[in-house]
Amino acid sequence: MKNYAIKRLIISILMLSSLSAAAQKDQDLIKAVIEKETQSFYRVDRKGWEESWQKTPYAYWSYSDSTGTSYVEGWDQLNKTFDDYFKTAKPNQAKIINEWVEVRVYGNGAYARFTQRVQDDIDRDETSQVRVLEKGKDGKWKVICVAAVAVYSK
Repeated sequence: MKNYAIKRLIISILMLSSLSAAAQKDQDLIKAVIEKETQSFYRVDRKGWEESWQKTPYAYWSYSDSTGTSYVEGWDQLNKTFDDYFKTAKPNQAKIINEWVEVRVYGNGAYARFTQRVQDDIDRDETSQVRVLEKGKDGKWKVICVAAVAVYSK
């Protein structure tokens, strides 16, 4: 009986360890997708940016800073909205610094919150950002929602 309890404890510890490793792997993959989406946008790499998104009618993008607020609903409209940007913008090798606040995985969905600073030749606002991602049938995480709000000095 004592041996059975010890074996059961060891199996439980191994299972928890395995689940923890899987959760950490998902969090790392999620962060990588978010970083790719952002870097692709700044580098004017449309293909990389599009690969980061789940192309769904419920995709959503929003941004608010000192110049105004805007949002776009649905992948088709989102892709169309940024068409001019990807045709005319100049690639920017900005340094992107994300400070991760929270990354949570809920089955095939994930929520990530972080602050972002962009270091380049333009004076940019620090932003508080949220991403919602889904894991597709191919097992890859993709962005379905971007929400970014400028952090203003007090």
